Amino acid sequence: MSPRFGPDKLAAKQAETLQPMTALKKYQRLECGGLWRETPQDQRRDVLVHFGDATLVLSDPRTGTAISHWSLPAIERINRGEEPPVFAPGPDAAESLELTDPEMIAALGMVRQAVQSATSRPGRLRGVLLAGTAAAVVLAALVWLPGALVRHTASVVPLAQRAEIGQRALDDLARVTGANCRNQLGLQALAALSERVFGPLDTPILYVMPEGVEQPLNLPGDVIILPRRLIEQANGPEAAAGAALVERLRAKARDPIIPLLEHAGLAATFRLLTTAELPDSALNGYGEAALRTAPAALPDSTVLAAFEAAQIPVSPYAVAVDPDGTATGTLVTNDPYKGLSETPLISDEAWLALQGICSG
Repeated sequence: MSPRFGPDKLAAKQAETLQPMTALKKYQRLECGGLWRETPQDQRRDVLVHFGDATLVLSDPRTGTAISHWSLPAIERINRGEEPPVFAPGPDAAESLELTDPEMIAALGMVRQAVQSATSRPGRLRGVLLAGTAAAVVLAALVWLPGALVRHTASVVPLAQRAEIGQRALDDLARVTGANCRNQLGLQALAALSERVFGPLDTPILYVMPEGVEQPLNLPGDVIILPRRLIEQANGPEAAAGAALVERLRAKARDPIIPLLEHAGLAATFRLLTTAELPDSALNGYGEAALRTAPAALPDSTVLAAFEAAQIPVSPYAVAVDPDGTATGTLVTNDPYKGLSETPLISDEAWLALQGICSG
C-alpha cells in the first residue's frame, strides 16, 4: 500500500488554513489609479496600479510604461490610522503609493492577512496534524518518499506565500552578493524591459545584484536574478532580456520552490506542510547554494520557440553566456531574427539608465 500524507480530514483542515491565500485569486487583473512618489522629496505623480499574481505593477497611465514593480508580500502601510492609506514596497523603501480605491486597498490588506496567517498560526493545527495515525503515516513518507513530500508540499504553497518565501531567499542571497542594485532610473528601465519581454499581465520581478552572480537564477514568487555583466558589458538589452526569458523557462520547467525545500530539509518541509510556517534557519545558505548550482539545460527547440514568440533575437544571449558556442551554437544558427533589422526592446535612454542600475 502506497504511503499517504494524511487522511482527508487533515487535507481539509490544511485547506481551511490556506483559504485566505487562495482567495487572492479574485483580485487578479484588478487595476486602479494612485499617486506615487519616487522619494519623499519628490512631487506625487499619477500612476496606474495593477494587482498581479505576486507583484504590484505601477505604470505611466499615458504611455503604459512600467515604472516600478513591488513584491506583494513586502508591501506595508506606512500611515496607519490616517487617510487616505499610503503604502511602501518595504520598510526601508523610499517609494510610496497613495491609494483611494477601496477594492485595491482591501486586496493589499488581504495580502498581509494571508502572509501573516501563513506564518503566525501554527499552534491551532499542530495538535491535530501531528496526532495518531497521521503522524505515523507522514513519518513513513519522510523515510521512504522524501522527494514526494517535497513535491506535494510545493504543490500546496499558495502564490502569496511563495512570494514571501522568495523575498526571504533574496535576503539570504544578498548576504553574499550585497543588496540588489537600486538606482531608481535603472529600476524603471528594468521594469520596462521585463514588461517588453513578458507583457504587462505576466511580469516577473527582475533583480540585478552588485557582485557574485555569474549566471541567471530564479527564486520562488516569480523572481529572476540577472548577472550584472550581461548589462554592463553588453551593447544592448537583448542579452539581459534573453537571460530573463530563458530563466523563466527554467522556472516553469522546475518549480523554484522545490530546490529551496530540498535545501531546507525534510523537517522544515514537513513543518511548512503541516503548519504553513518555514523557519528562517531553513533558508540559511540557500543563496550561496543557488549561486553554485549550474543552470539546467533546456531543449533548443523550446528556447527558440520562446524567443520567436517574444520577438527577441537569441544570438546576443547565446553569445553572452557561451562565447565559444559549445552549447549554444544551434541557437545562433537558428536565430529566427538573425540578420533582420531589430526594433529596440527599450529606448536608448532606458538602456543607458539600465546600464547604470548599480551606480549611485
